Order: sequence, then C-alpha cells, then structure tokens
Amino acid sequence: MSASTVKAWTEAVRLRTLPVSVAGVVTAIGYSILHDNLNLVPAGICMVFALLCQVASNFANEYYDYRAGRDRVGREGPRRGVTEGDISPRAMLTAVLVTIAVACGVGMSLVAWGGWWLIAVGAAVAVGVFAYSAGPFPLSTKGLGEVAVLIFFGIVPVTLTYYVQTREWNIDVLLGGISMGLMGANVLIVNNYRDIDDDRAVGKRTLAVRLGRRAMQALYIANATIAMALMLPVWWQIGFAAVPVPVLTLTVAVAIAINMGRHEGAALTPLLAKTSALMCVFALLFLLCVSYLG
Repeated sequence: MSASTVKAWTEAVRLRTLPVSVAGVVTAIGYSILHDNLNLVPAGICMVFALLCQVASNFANEYYDYRAGRDRVGREGPRRGVTEGDISPRAMLTAVLVTIAVACGVGMSLVAWGGWWLIAVGAAVAVGVFAYSAGPFPLSTKGLGEVAVLIFFGIVPVTLTYYVQTREWNIDVLLGGISMGLMGANVLIVNNYRDIDDDRAVGKRTLAVRLGRRAMQALYIANATIAMALMLPVWWQIGFAAVPVPVLTLTVAVAIAINMGRHEGAALTPLLAKTSALMCVFALLFLLCVSYLG
C-alpha cells in the first residue's frame, strides 16, 4: 500500500473527530467512579464499539455523499478520498460494511453485562450510521445532523456505558449524556460552518446552510453554555475545587466561537480539532476530578 493510499484512508477516518467518541465513554466511567460502580471491562468494550461506529459513520458519510453528488473536487474541508479519486467507491463501501460488522460483533459481547435488549440498541446505532448520510431522508441534508450527534455521541454512549457497568439508570448521567452530546454537536457545527459554501453549492441543506454563519456561532455558544449548566450539580458534588473546570471550558468555547467569525474555509479546520479536543479534555478532567476530589 502506497504512502498516498495510507494518507487517503487516514483522512477518511477523520482522526480530528475521534475524541468525540472517547469523551462520551470517559464521562460514563467518571460517573461510575462517582457512584462506586466502576467496571472497566464493559466500559473498555464500549470504547472500542463507539470508536468503530464513528469510523464507520465517517466512511459512510464519505461514500454516500460521493454517490449523491454532495461532495465536489477541491472542497474547502479535508480532502475526500473517494471524490478525489484516491479511494475507489467499492473499497469505501466495503470498508463501511466491514467496520460496522466488526462494531456489531464487539457490541454483541455487551449482552453479558446489559442483557439481550442491547441488541436492539446496537441495531439502532447501526441504522444511525447509515441514516446520517444515506436513505430517503439523510439526516445530514435535512438540518438534523446536530440532533443525531446529540443522541448517538452523547446520550447513547454515556447512559449505556454507565448502564452496562451498573445495571442502573440515573438522571445525572442522562444530563451528562445531553451535555456531552451538545459539545459533540459543536464539532459538527464548526464542520458545517466551514463547508457552508460547498454544501450550499451542491444542495446539501445542513443547519448551517439553513440558518447562516452568525446563527451557528450563537448556537455554538448556547450549546456550550447549556452543556456546562447541566453538569454543574455534579461539579458541586465533586467539590468547589472542581468548579473552575466547567468555567474554563465555557471560556475556551466562547473564544473558539468568536474565532469562527474571523476565519473562512480550510482555516476553520483547526477550530474543529480544538472543539473535539476541548470535549475530550473536559471529559478527562471530569474523570480526574471524580477520581481525586470526589
């Protein structure tokens, strides 16, 4: 395999976005530690499952956007291997199917901790992988991409990773899942803010295309503010020394939103990476604070 091929597949994985999957599982581990119910084996399996599903979703997005003509050569964002001819459509479709099959195999093992009903959840996640970009109602083209991220990268991984460790549901964990989902949605907001001109040109009606740049900046700040507010009771429970974490996180988020208005096109890609990293760092700090201050 040539270096250019490796580079094309690495770009297709979209490494900048993978911390989004990590953050949700890490947050759930933090809650399980807080409630004295840590079980690293199912939590680790959830981590692998979440990462595989995100990679499959990224592959599917590239393949189905190419099939529908929603990508074009020379787009502002990172290079799309299928559209640019670096990866064949057949190879990308195969990668989608293989990755989702491996993810389902990994997820099946969670039945031992959570029960057979988790198969239905796994099937819903698999459908979500395709529904984002494919089918008669692709969510990414209907302004619903952020909602999908809220559910599948926030609520689902946080609550279910917690459940397979504890066999319990908890309202604080649900709020934490919504919080992480809102932060994950901000990653998509930056992505679609960057691609607004390209998406408009090919008829891709993302939320950014529908609402415009200024509204997306405001939504980014609103998401970050609500995300921090939802978890404040837990931060207080951990201790006053931990409260600066959400305050500093919100400050950084506002700074990123302001910077969005100062850049265009490819220059926004670093802000996407920073938003993804901010989400993951927030989750890791939550885990550390729970472990040593809680």
